[in-house]
Amino acid sequence: MVAALNGALAGLRVLDATHALAGPFCTQLLADHGADVIKIEPPEGDFFRRTGPHTPDDSVREYGGLFQFCNRNKRGIVIDLKRPEGREVFGELAGRADALVENYRAGVLDRLGLGFDALSKRNPRLVYTSVRGFGDHAGGTSPYIDWPAFDIVAQAMGGWMGMTGPDADHPTKVGGGLGDTVPGLMAAFGTMAALWNARITGRGQYVDVAMVDTVLALSELLTTSYAYTGVSPRPIGNGMPGMAPFGTVATKDGAIAIAAVHDPQWVELCAVMQRPDLVGDPRYASEKGRWENRAALQAEIEAFTRSRTKAELTDLMGARVPFGPIYTAQEIFADPHFSARDMLPEIEHPGSSTPVCVAGVPAKLSATPGGVRRRAPLLGEHTLEVLREIGMSDASIGRLLESHAIAVHRSERPGG
Repeated sequence: MVAALNGALAGLRVLDATHALAGPFCTQLLADHGADVIKIEPPEGDFFRRTGPHTPDDSVREYGGLFQFCNRNKRGIVIDLKRPEGREVFGELAGRADALVENYRAGVLDRLGLGFDALSKRNPRLVYTSVRGFGDHAGGTSPYIDWPAFDIVAQAMGGWMGMTGPDADHPTKVGGGLGDTVPGLMAAFGTMAALWNARITGRGQYVDVAMVDTVLALSELLTTSYAYTGVSPRPIGNGMPGMAPFGTVATKDGAIAIAAVHDPQWVELCAVMQRPDLVGDPRYASEKGRWENRAALQAEIEAFTRSRTKAELTDLMGARVPFGPIYTAQEIFADPHFSARDMLPEIEHPGSSTPVCVAGVPAKLSATPGGVRRRAPLLGEHTLEVLREIGMSDASIGRLLESHAIAVHRSERPGG
């Protein structure tokens, strides 16, 4: 797939005053669909720049794979918000933007005179989004508002870890940084909802996203179980309470996931295994019976799967029962599905002669598709370009550079 020159959000300008993963992932989703996202960094840069992995031939290490993962399609500038001249430049940019996303600790930008109240006076249409561990005052003041948070904290307190793992004694984090990226996704949704309202009313608003709230909102088993029965779900491995067969089974060379819970799926699985006797077995004749006898059922299924490879089982089960081989990264990169869906596009990486793959854009729009159009920015790569776009003269830019209120990448300096 070739990305359109203008995605669905072309013409939208977003200021990205974020760092790490949750905030940058939010703004990258907007950038993927055509928004002009301007990443504003302090002189030392987003600390995620220093986080790997790095390719073996990366000779400059401008940034690592994690920074590339959540900052592609953006332009990058440097502003020192500790300096009054820098804060004025920030305010000028906010006055011309449609949205601002930040994930500093609560109150940091307010103390600098750059919070929602101050900026909305300057730009009443501005949508101001914050992503914090426990939110801000706008959505309800948490007793933990000043606590720092990372992915694992959100997963722990939002409910995922208490339900995930082999048993109650071994709570387990969900793989990847979902305690960051899912809040980023919710922040992007909230930002777009507020932008739609601003389009109608001419007024912006505050979008307050808490990481821990987002994890709870996606914990459907936890909320429904406790609200309806008073029972707190506990970890049961890869299964789902009341459902069998549902989970993972061993194979000759790894494991597969299978979910043949309902009667038509169960009958089809028995046909695949050439075990019609199991259909008539009274232990497995109902969904309730299959759940109550799940240990014996697991043994019956693994007697079939353990003598076959994942590839062999794919040929037997694909398109017949809900099934999926449990892939390694190497297997994902080799699978034709992800190539057909453009989910591993290549992008250049500074300092490396070899392009790298990044995760593609999952929401496929038919008329205005999003896409990966450019790599993540170098630190201060677009400072001059952006400030000239808002009408700032070279003389004014020069004074800001001399005062260290702004900075440019070394390639932008005379003789750089």
